[in-house]
Amino acid sequence: MNLLSFIAPDGRETWGRIEGECVTDFGARIADLPDLQAALCTGRLRDPALSVQSGDYRSSDITFLPVIPNPKKILCVGINYGAHAEETGRTVAAAPSMFSRFADTLTAHLGPILLPSVSTHLDFEGELAVVIGRSGRYIEEADALSYVAGYTCFNDSSIRDYQKHSVTAGKNFPKTGALGPWMATEGLDPARLQLETRLNGVVVQRASTQMLIYSVSRIIAFASQFTALTPGTIISTGTPEGVGSRRDPQLWMKRGDVVEVEISGIGVLSNRIEDERHV
Repeated sequence: MNLLSFIAPDGRETWGRIEGECVTDFGARIADLPDLQAALCTGRLRDPALSVQSGDYRSSDITFLPVIPNPKKILCVGINYGAHAEETGRTVAAAPSMFSRFADTLTAHLGPILLPSVSTHLDFEGELAVVIGRSGRYIEEADALSYVAGYTCFNDSSIRDYQKHSVTAGKNFPKTGALGPWMATEGLDPARLQLETRLNGVVVQRASTQMLIYSVSRIIAFASQFTALTPGTIISTGTPEGVGSRRDPQLWMKRGDVVEVEISGIGVLSNRIEDERHV
């Protein structure tokens, strides 16, 4: 099942299910579950009401929101593919290197990724992201996947000249992290997914999640040691090799470019680059 958050044609922020082009509005149908966050917090993703597939709208009639529009925590892994470690000259540590993003850095499927007025060094980072479905602390690695509600695509776009001196700054410009288009809740093995990033239709990153240095289970277990994981927490698992900053010549995203992140079994996250001075 593919679950999403969106703005309905009448202007309401709501959530639902998407199958092909058909979107079912669960927020309108289930009064006590106004949003996806509420469904996660109450543990009701298996509610029989979610089996309804009515096609209230076509996908072209809605405005996508980030899967979780305002997550309390966004945790990201820095170096998690061997070839990416090599291209950046980083050594592999004994535990994941993690950093945080703010909620206002998120943008949705088909929403703009903003190029800030103070930099031209906007880089792409296609990633697999995890949506946590229940609360946990000190989670055992063997049990970690039972805490996952679903998987989605993430573009951890980075402002590289700021990131050089401050990871927090380089990763937290508004509307630079794209999340979506929806989360897939069933039938995925996070260790056997194919990831591809395209810039203006040209493949710039391609990898299998089999190549992750730290598995999704390991990341969840580690993160739960230093912070409580709660429903709606987003954990992004790192980007493979091919980032623009490590190319010769360097490849930066610019106004008008279209960047896509596609993950097998999930879908395609697509965003156009816009200059923040023109939006």
